[in-house]
Amino acid sequence: MFDAYLIEKNDGGSQSVRQCQLEEKDLPAGDVTVRVEWSTLNYKDALAITGKGPIVRSYPMVPGIDFAGTVEASSHPDIKVGEKVVLNGYGVGEKHWGGLAGRARVSGDWLVPLPSAFTARQAMALGTAGYTAMLCVQALQKQGVTPKSGEVLVTGASGGVGSVAVMLLSKLGYAVTAVTGRMEEKPYLESLGAKEVMPRQFFDSLTRPLEKARWAGAVDVAGGKMLASVCASMLPYGVVTACGLAAGMDFPATVAPFILRGVTLVGIESVNCPKAERLSAWQQLAELIDQKQLEDVTSEIAFGNVIQAAEDLLAGKVRGRVVVKVSG
Repeated sequence: MFDAYLIEKNDGGSQSVRQCQLEEKDLPAGDVTVRVEWSTLNYKDALAITGKGPIVRSYPMVPGIDFAGTVEASSHPDIKVGEKVVLNGYGVGEKHWGGLAGRARVSGDWLVPLPSAFTARQAMALGTAGYTAMLCVQALQKQGVTPKSGEVLVTGASGGVGSVAVMLLSKLGYAVTAVTGRMEEKPYLESLGAKEVMPRQFFDSLTRPLEKARWAGAVDVAGGKMLASVCASMLPYGVVTACGLAAGMDFPATVAPFILRGVTLVGIESVNCPKAERLSAWQQLAELIDQKQLEDVTSEIAFGNVIQAAEDLLAGKVRGRVVVKVSG
């Protein structure tokens, strides 16, 4: 028996979530069984657990799009019993049972080796949020944005993706401006390397198709009007990476930034990202992350506190990353 969270839907269509105990025979099909040691809470997890977003595609569902742990059984040719592994995405916690349980059974093709630079806890302190932030930074680099290109912007900077993006970009020598809806977080963001901190409300006032050009690059986790305002404020040939929708799925923009300034908008998709790109992202995270700094942006919660933490995350009460101790 092992502890788990289970999301269920009743005959009336209402969703509920409960902490319970399951057995290994309850697990879905897969060629690798992992003893989950650590998981984490991402924005998508919070939407799934609270039912405030259409994340869960199949019921019942164990949530948790990330986990790290030790392989207990494997019939996959490349995965060995005793190996430390990490999983991010692939529909886990949405279509396939996820990481908020003591055991997970998945396809071995979805797993990557735990980088030797990290413990399982540190890998989850990064999780999908940190891995996505790294994909954004790599996309800016591939598009030719360098520290000499000019200032870079990070929206939603107090959250998981934003916090790690600020850390990574500043470590690489970029002049980072962090955007937050909570200006009381300014000292925190400056400790991560932000040169300037701006209130989110500033971008609410930007309504013209083209605004004053300032940013050479941007990492946007918000979407909606924020993303439109960021695009309108880019320098000629600036690059925006878009990886989130915390402010909405709409995009109330014009084509002006793209055809008059040559701005590039790059979508970042982390769920089904090819394995080679995943490995590259984790390798670069291992090279760049300051582990003390990572610990400073991480809070740990007990397994029994997941539901409340999910509510707090959606309410904007959570800074940085949250890790969940699942089993020893």
